[in-house]
Amino acid sequence: MGWEGWAVTERAFQVDLRGVVDLLSRHLYSSPRVYLRELLQNGVDAVTARRAGEPDAPARVHVETPEHTGDGTLRVHDTGVGLTEAQVHELLATIGRSGKRDELGYARHEFLGQFGIGLLSGFLVADEIEVTTRSAQGGPTVRWVGHADGRYRVEPAARERDEVGTTVVLRPRRDAEEWFATDTVVELARHYGALLPVELRVGDTPVTGDGPPWSRAYPTPALRRAALNDYCRSLFGFLPLDVIDLDVPEAGLRGVAFVLPHAANPTVRATHRVYLKRMLLADNVADLLPEWAFFVRCVVDAGELRPTASREALYEDDLLGHVRETLGGQVRDWLVALAESDPEALRRFLRLHHVGVKALAVHDDAMLDLVYRWLEFETSSGAMTLAEFARRHPDARYTPDVDEFRRLSAVAAAQGIGLVNAGYVYDAEIVARLADLDGGVKLLPLDPGELTTRFGILESGVELRLRDFLRAAERALDPLGCTVVLRDYAPASLPALYLTSRAAEHRAELAESRAQADPLWADVLGALEPALAADRPRLVLNHANPLTRRITTLTDPELIGLAVQALYGQALLHGRHPLRPADAAALNRSFLGLLDWAAPAEPEEHA
Repeated sequence: MGWEGWAVTERAFQVDLRGVVDLLSRHLYSSPRVYLRELLQNGVDAVTARRAGEPDAPARVHVETPEHTGDGTLRVHDTGVGLTEAQVHELLATIGRSGKRDELGYARHEFLGQFGIGLLSGFLVADEIEVTTRSAQGGPTVRWVGHADGRYRVEPAARERDEVGTTVVLRPRRDAEEWFATDTVVELARHYGALLPVELRVGDTPVTGDGPPWSRAYPTPALRRAALNDYCRSLFGFLPLDVIDLDVPEAGLRGVAFVLPHAANPTVRATHRVYLKRMLLADNVADLLPEWAFFVRCVVDAGELRPTASREALYEDDLLGHVRETLGGQVRDWLVALAESDPEALRRFLRLHHVGVKALAVHDDAMLDLVYRWLEFETSSGAMTLAEFARRHPDARYTPDVDEFRRLSAVAAAQGIGLVNAGYVYDAEIVARLADLDGGVKLLPLDPGELTTRFGILESGVELRLRDFLRAAERALDPLGCTVVLRDYAPASLPALYLTSRAAEHRAELAESRAQADPLWADVLGALEPALAADRPRLVLNHANPLTRRITTLTDPELIGLAVQALYGQALLHGRHPLRPADAAALNRSFLGLLDWAAPAEPEEHA
């Protein structure tokens, strides 16, 4: 069958309102509780629209629960601009149309909600919505009744409203009655609307007060700080370490950041309480500040940021990116100012929140300087700032491995080498960036192999006398890929030290990779080994240690091998080096061999 003779027709989409309601409840809104937020937002937007032409018009939104109405309904009254009959048809019967919204002014940036879409949220908790409205433009009071199945009717109201404005009436479904309880409605109204710039009441209970606490006038800074402390305690449950004022004029944003008085988990991104035009957007917005600022909790009100469709999160755009960068800069500036005005407070802060500051210092020079001058690092001379350490040790080194620092710090300090532990998060990047500072300090990474160049060399006569011992020791450790060196070094309490250079570590990794690779790659990797073959790990025996000196007097090659393998195993364990199967076998063999030597068998046991 061909297409010839077919007539081209044009038709309008048919909207299944029940399907739209299901979409709203299951995919757009997180909970039925938002129904009250949407109704409050409609009322506030209507009041704002009326006041644009009548600055002295009353600004009230009054909620009555079934306990107040006595007929089982919830009613939301506002003194807003109201609607004419034509506007009722346009706004309440046509979902998504915006042309008449522009005429009414609802498309301007002063308004957060969309009257038609917001009203649909009432179907989350009710099967019928009634709207009674009287327009500020004049005309009779109009009644609109909509049903969840898509039917609606518009008619003159049986009773004229006493004043301009709108009343929305909901009768709860049986499964939604809990959302209409007076205590629940008061809680929801306070949660969403406590900062709204209108008089909001639930029954006789006032909800709104004097507006955002950070914007109020206080007699003294101390009283302001006390009020903000109380606000933080009631909102977040803690007394802040400090309060930072936030202001981004481009986004119409003002608010405060409360500094946590306890350490925070840097892997858990901080969330913040965000209002849009004084209506609560959400109290768990995670993308307001940079990730490194996990040590503050913010409360802000913004006039120009865009909400997502559900109005429960912020829309990611260039303005939000600018806000994030600006707020991060204001937190950073607070830290810099704190370093100059109250160093002791800064030290207290750094003890709690050093990870966030270090994260910022990786790419911010001002924070790098602050970390250099104020943040204590673990060093071979004890905990101190990098600035102090650099003054004490002009030729200092650092290690990016915590275990390496623990096994080498005492040895390095004894040889006059200052060592910084840069093994914690961001430390290595920070130490490597110190050269970027004015008059920068350059800390070089420590190659463990270079320590042997600082150890004392034995007298030639002693070395000559111990030549046979060293040959036997070399034979014992050669199968383990380790050479033996005899030196004189501090601390004398250390009998032996296992040292491996970066090149030797690379060689070991290369050998391990070659063993696990297929034949082709094994040949390729094997071609790289000759260049590294001369650089092997070293067991540096300490001639200053009494036990080691006694071991060097041994003459039995087998006993020398057992003793040296025991020192080798002890050095691996002391230095927290990983034990290969061959290392574990050598340690076990030396332990049993030495026990057998210490407790020889009786003659009759050999018979």
